[in-house]
Amino acid sequence: MAEPEQPQIYLITPPEIELSSFPDQLAQVLDAQPVACVRLALATHDEDRLSRAADACRDVAHARDVALVIDKHLMMVERLGLDGVHLTDGARAVRAARKELGADAIVGAFCGSSRHEGMNAGEAGADYVGFGPVGETDLGDGSVADHDLFEWWSKMIELPVVAEGALDTDLIRSLAPVTDFFGIGDEIWNTDSPTVALADLVAAMG
Repeated sequence: MAEPEQPQIYLITPPEIELSSFPDQLAQVLDAQPVACVRLALATHDEDRLSRAADACRDVAHARDVALVIDKHLMMVERLGLDGVHLTDGARAVRAARKELGADAIVGAFCGSSRHEGMNAGEAGADYVGFGPVGETDLGDGSVADHDLFEWWSKMIELPVVAEGALDTDLIRSLAPVTDFFGIGDEIWNTDSPTVALADLVAAMG
């Protein structure tokens, strides 16, 4: 399979969403740019809120043939008709998730800035690994997934890789040749016009 000419968009929801307005906003973004996958990444652990958000986002995504995965909540995937799970603790739960969800589900693993963790996740059956943050942020422990990690991965490992966290146009321009996906979330949702902000970031990929 030929490598895509430029990375694809892996869209991440905000940690808090307003159900009265967010599905429409999501639809506008999905209609404006090709998106490979949407990740429901809500901060809440309230099952009812998660279920209602998943239902709303699933309808919007699936109507456009876009996959929807959920952060962490493995046991909700099949019940809510989602396409898979995004695990946030590296390789630890990948094997169990694959066994639980079967071969067709998407199982992704966020591995911080650890090449070793990423390789373990791949060996355990992950469909992709995510590294980040790639930009400077006060979140986390201060470690950053740098260009060298993505460059090494793109040369040595066939498993698709996602670059996410504190992205800007300069980082996207720099990482576009060495990553398969950009995980884009707060970078657009925290602006007045997510569709315009996403268009600016996509333009930097070319």
